[in-house]
Amino acid sequence: MEFYDRLRAYEGRSAAESGHGKDVVNEPMIRHWCEAMGDTAPEYRGPDAVAPATMLQAWTMGGLSGHSGRSAAHDELFALLDGAGYTSVVATDCEQEYLRPLRLGDEITFDAVIESVSPLKTTKLGTGHFVTTRMDVRANGEPAGTHRFRILKYAPAQRSSSPRRTGTDAQETAGPAARRPRPVINRDNAGFWDGVRKDELLIQRCTQCATLRLPWLPGCNVCGAATWDTVRASGGGTVFSYVVMHHPPFPAFDPPYAVGLIELAEGVRLVSNVVGVLPDQVRIGAPVRLEFQQMEDDLRLPVFRMADVAGGEG
Repeated sequence: MEFYDRLRAYEGRSAAESGHGKDVVNEPMIRHWCEAMGDTAPEYRGPDAVAPATMLQAWTMGGLSGHSGRSAAHDELFALLDGAGYTSVVATDCEQEYLRPLRLGDEITFDAVIESVSPLKTTKLGTGHFVTTRMDVRANGEPAGTHRFRILKYAPAQRSSSPRRTGTDAQETAGPAARRPRPVINRDNAGFWDGVRKDELLIQRCTQCATLRLPWLPGCNVCGAATWDTVRASGGGTVFSYVVMHHPPFPAFDPPYAVGLIELAEGVRLVSNVVGVLPDQVRIGAPVRLEFQQMEDDLRLPVFRMADVAGGEG
């Protein structure tokens, strides 16, 4: 409790004062953001463009050289946690509130405060303290929004050093198989999952402008229309991008495994597993074919099979 009292003494203290965004709100940065997000909304283009609201933090980032306005309190708090053995860090979540649109030419300034430090918490990663920083963002001196950023400073949990068991040895010693996380199904995406259960990958199509969209949305991100129908994906596609997952381990998965961003023949993209080859043999641009796999009794998922390559596993 004495140590936690020392940590709580930093609550309310400044983390950054009179910070200045390195660039005014500008069209090239908005374009890069929208291209990465696949957002084609017209209000983000042209001389009267506004910035996507979720870019709020982007204008405050210091880049590799950082910002000069960071306070000593921020560094002192992290040094205190490091000294107590909480040397690892992971970002956990953020919250944003928007007060006014950011327009081209707006000059961004901000102040940040250490809002809270949690009591000692134990997670799967380890034991430590959550630190929440609140940043108040202004545009041309007017309040524009608030960004709360939360990290966990922790001491990593001890991992078992026993060798990994395989084959029948593992089957004899393993407990009940872990279940995969279930998709969140709601009224906006239920039709997609109904299709998956029938071995159909359904893409939404706006009935006003015919734009295809995936993942499913309640309205068209181009013209705003709320009416739509569906088209069935042909099943062809290519690997647009991918990552090979090694960490963190999760009981329902067996790393390493490849997760791909697949560009379907219809032009939309979907994130799913790439199967058919070893993870390190996945390549950007490689052709893939849609198939459906029964992961568990009540869970069927679309995956993409890449053609076998030399040394791969079919």
